[in-house]
Amino acid sequence: VQLVESGGGLVKPGGSLRLACTASGFTFSRSAMSWYRQAPGKEREGVSCINNNDGAGKTNYADSVKGRFTISRDNAKNTAYLQMNNLKPDDTAVYYCAAVHDALSVQAMCEMFRIVDTISWGKGTLVTVSS
Repeated sequence: VQLVESGGGLVKPGGSLRLACTASGFTFSRSAMSWYRQAPGKEREGVSCINNNDGAGKTNYADSVKGRFTISRDNAKNTAYLQMNNLKPDDTAVYYCAAVHDALSVQAMCEMFRIVDTISWGKGTLVTVSS
């Protein structure tokens, strides 16, 4: 399993970025994909999740990003995306792509943003929101 994030960088408050996570080594369409983030000195937290085809691609968002972030996936390209609009300084963090493949893990990650042992992680991409 390999997950590679891209698209991070420095952006001013109110700006936008789109993160991408390119996956390989597993059946992408049957896996749920999530984005987590970790700010300096803080615990890793769930940002958004998109379910697999069995879950009809249902999405979930943390309250802090609802209405500003949009998660999507392109199964033909084995890629998940996170469109981030109206970025705030509090969004500054390393953003990690995550994937799970079994039904119980999908429920834990996508409904509750739990960090379970079955999650496959990318190495992360840094997003800095600053003027």
